[in-house]
Amino acid sequence: MPPGPETTADAADGDTVGRPGGPSSRSPRPPGPPARPDARENAAGRPQAADEQPEAGDAAKAPVPPTPADGPDASDASDAHPDAVSAAGDTASRSGGPTRLTRLVRLARREARRSALAAVAGLALTASFPPYDLWPLSFVAVAALALLTRGRTARQGAWTGFAFALPFFFFLLRWLHVVGYDAVFGLSVIEALFIALLGAGLAVTSRLPGWPLWGACLWVAQEWARDRTPFGGFPWGRLAFANTGSPFTPLAALGGAPLVTFAVALTGGLLACAVVAAWRLRGAAGDRVRAVRAALPAVEAAALAAAVVLAGYAVPVPTKAADTVDIAIVQGNVQNPGMNFLGRPMMILNNHVDATLALAKDIKAGRVKKPDLVIWPENSSDLDPFQYAEAYDRIEEAVRAVGVPVLVGALVDHPGKPGYVDNQGIVWDPVKGPGASYTKQHPVPFGEYVPFRQQLSKVITRLQRVPRDFYPGDHTGVLKIGPARLGDVICFEVAYDEIVHDTVMAGARALVVQTNNATYGRTGQPEQQLAMSRLRAVEHGRAVVTAATSGISAVVAPDGKVLHRSAEFTRDVISTSIPLRDEITVADRAGAAPEWALAMVGLLSCAAAIMIGRRGRPDEKGQQ
Repeated sequence: MPPGPETTADAADGDTVGRPGGPSSRSPRPPGPPARPDARENAAGRPQAADEQPEAGDAAKAPVPPTPADGPDASDASDAHPDAVSAAGDTASRSGGPTRLTRLVRLARREARRSALAAVAGLALTASFPPYDLWPLSFVAVAALALLTRGRTARQGAWTGFAFALPFFFFLLRWLHVVGYDAVFGLSVIEALFIALLGAGLAVTSRLPGWPLWGACLWVAQEWARDRTPFGGFPWGRLAFANTGSPFTPLAALGGAPLVTFAVALTGGLLACAVVAAWRLRGAAGDRVRAVRAALPAVEAAALAAAVVLAGYAVPVPTKAADTVDIAIVQGNVQNPGMNFLGRPMMILNNHVDATLALAKDIKAGRVKKPDLVIWPENSSDLDPFQYAEAYDRIEEAVRAVGVPVLVGALVDHPGKPGYVDNQGIVWDPVKGPGASYTKQHPVPFGEYVPFRQQLSKVITRLQRVPRDFYPGDHTGVLKIGPARLGDVICFEVAYDEIVHDTVMAGARALVVQTNNATYGRTGQPEQQLAMSRLRAVEHGRAVVTAATSGISAVVAPDGKVLHRSAEFTRDVISTSIPLRDEITVADRAGAAPEWALAMVGLLSCAAAIMIGRRGRPDEKGQQ
């Protein structure tokens, strides 16, 4: 994008009142010859060519070279002294000048072009996720955000980050429209605030040497925070989840999803660095020596970006299994998609019972090989089988007919907390009946429980549709189902690193994701969740089985390849064999250490940039 004449946003606050002892308004500059677009004055006051690099000790003092994100006239005294602008604006407001709201409006107007470019980049990032799967756009979007925030103030970077993130999350999470577009917008705003902080960090660290590296670490730090807060976090939209079938994917076996995010963000940062270096070539036109010297940084950055992209191919993804087990996945289907998918009581349970009885007939007729176990999805019993005898009897009928253990998903009244519900996976044996179970550890806020229910339900009456809160489980989902030791993970839990990691480390030889996506069918959400299963397969070296009430049910190999998948809103039974593996990956051994380390480096780089920036400011008293 060409450079523009816009100034920094804090300078754009406009009505600058001079410091004590100075003029109350900005004096016009004396006339003189126009400055070369490829030259700027350095901290010592001498002209500096755009391709001239400041010395390491002057990194904080020297102005940032112009980039496609900020033109040759974009630097301003207020960039170096944002506090002065704020103080000046307050003085103007008290003296009858423009109000804070007026200054914000002016800021928004002046940032309109940059904000529009950021929004386009955010939409490009959305397209890198399922169901579009244009994964190269993930690092292109990262590069665009790096360019748009480069050389800006923290405030301007935050605004640009928010403009980038709001359309990204709004269209990524549009599947929530079945609840209401206000829910889509509200959640998008909350998630975008984290990217706003990222934008501020990118702007601050862009003046440091090696800024693509610090920016990649900040992407990891942003995801670290967003995955944990508020209410346990919401990991949707991680860069890693857009790259579950890309050259970056094998890196998950080394450092999990955080390392994949880091590699994607580093590639984007290096691509931005190459663009910045290439932009400087315009000042070397006609001078072959200078042109070659100026081209080297661009070539180096592009080569490093390519190396990061290809690095995943050097990571082995072992798939050799010690054993196998034959399974059948039953997708019984639902009556209606959307919020009212349950239909009348027992309808979903009867669908899964009938599909299992049909499977038993096929086994008896020799059309299908008898499996070692059968897997039903989350909420496959829409009534508590321990409270309703008809539900218990129907499950018993299906399990005895097929003659093997069945993993049943059911909502069960909590035994010790009246009014609470457990979202469980229950091992149902054809001889012994119901046995071991796993309770979902991470219920979804506002979907499976309502925080501050008493207060919020009065304001948001829609929350009354969640009549009872789900109670979180307190242990991992490793269950012995027939001859196999499987790790049960229920629905959105597949998005959380620690839950899946703890399940594997507790001894799971394969993973089962019981899910109910009927509410969000045909919205893209099932594809996004399946992508997470693909990443987990590579990260932990385990086959991942997804059992859904209405689709998508699937089988993913340990190398992330989808071996079987069902269509949405159809009754289906998938019969196959899956590998059982005991070997753990480097990512399993490392746990959360890579994420913590990268996030800490990102935060420390921000602190270093702030300290260097303050040290490089001229003494204000000496300037008066």
